[in-house]
Amino acid sequence: MTHLKIDYVEFATKDLPATQAFLAKAFAWTFTDYGPDYQAFANAGLDGGIQGDPDHAGALPLVILKADDLEAAEASVKAAGGTITHPIFSFPGGRRFHFREPGGNELGVWSEK
Repeated sequence: MTHLKIDYVEFATKDLPATQAFLAKAFAWTFTDYGPDYQAFANAGLDGGIQGDPDHAGALPLVILKADDLEAAEASVKAAGGTITHPIFSFPGGRRFHFREPGGNELGVWSEK
């Protein structure tokens, strides 16, 4: 069995600059820019990000788990009855995949490797 913990939360937005400005002003969150469609946030109690690309936004907010072995985590999700919604893909900082559990919630799993 693969043991994973919640590591990251990702929000979707139709207006990345407006969402970033709101969160900064309302909650004093800070941000790191990862291109025109993504901002990571910090100072929020849990790391997270804002996804501004509608082609990559799924059922958000998206809770993301961290794995040491991404392929083992994917196998564990499949064996438990999860459905892969986005196969393993690379992004700045690592790789991840998304899945839907039998009750309908979509989650992600990421790894630095």
